[in-house]
Amino acid sequence: LIVLERLPGIPASTVKSAEAVLPELSQGSDPITSGKRTLILTRYRGRFVERCPGAGADICCNCFVLNFASNCPLECTYCVLQSYLNNPSVMVYTNVEDLTAEVEDMLQCSPGQIFRIGTGEMADSLAMDSITGISRLLVPLFASLPNGILELKTKSDEIANLEDLDHRGHTVVSWSVNSRRICRTEELKAASLEERLAAARRCQEWGYKVGFHFDPLVHYEGWEDEYREAVEQIFGSVDCSRLAWVSLGCLRFTPHLRDIIRERFRRSKIPYGEFVPGHRGKLRYFRPIREEMYGKMREWIQQMAPRVLTYLCMESRVTWERSFGYAPRDTSDLSARLDSCGAG
Repeated sequence: LIVLERLPGIPASTVKSAEAVLPELSQGSDPITSGKRTLILTRYRGRFVERCPGAGADICCNCFVLNFASNCPLECTYCVLQSYLNNPSVMVYTNVEDLTAEVEDMLQCSPGQIFRIGTGEMADSLAMDSITGISRLLVPLFASLPNGILELKTKSDEIANLEDLDHRGHTVVSWSVNSRRICRTEELKAASLEERLAAARRCQEWGYKVGFHFDPLVHYEGWEDEYREAVEQIFGSVDCSRLAWVSLGCLRFTPHLRDIIRERFRRSKIPYGEFVPGHRGKLRYFRPIREEMYGKMREWIQQMAPRVLTYLCMESRVTWERSFGYAPRDTSDLSARLDSCGAG
């Protein structure tokens, strides 16, 4: 009911199930776009907390994901949710008491383990926060849990709810970032890079650590100049002593998702690069291309923020070693480094 009160004048109706809206959505020329205009409030029947989908890679960050919603109003051309979700509607889960109980039980049962838990896997963490207010529930919850670190990852600048919360250093607010060209042409309806950075600076003023995720890095003519410019702009805009971490990950998608991008975003150039099948059948750039991008990105980042921990997402030990000149010993090693960077 609180969500509906924040949407005055918006038509609302009761349906028997989330699937009941599918016939109407499927009548349009683009059910995915229609789904993003449809908000469903429903109970979630599964587990709220799961291991990161990257678990099982050579070296994984070992985080967990917290599902409070599914889908988001943004229109990133490369978004994996286009091919992953059975229902294109935006769904927000209403049984938040079950969510908080599951998080508390999980962390209290293993008091000696640090849990880094992010909400940006199945939905943007903050893009709908003015409607859901979920941050005002989660930030105080994690502030009360000594072994919990919450990561709110977003491409929006919806941070108003974070201003007066007593987070006690247990929440990292992070932004997915990219070159200005990719932000403009491929991350539709998202905040501009300048707006994201302004929001990051405000969060630092409120005492939060912030993080950045360059994911996906996109290879195109002129990428070096434009990504270097982005690095200089980003790390020249924030307090680098209050950074938690920076991740790097190159563009990757399934063949099915490439077909969807071609159909839905005719102007996007993302599907037309040279790709090879990689881990779990996903299409990726050739490894030498990825290694070059990672190596140069890390070099530029270290010049601007020499103490920040920069890590690779969904990459092999060989790629780590050839890109960075070293690799964490194993998943536990990388996880421990991230735990220490996120706290405080």
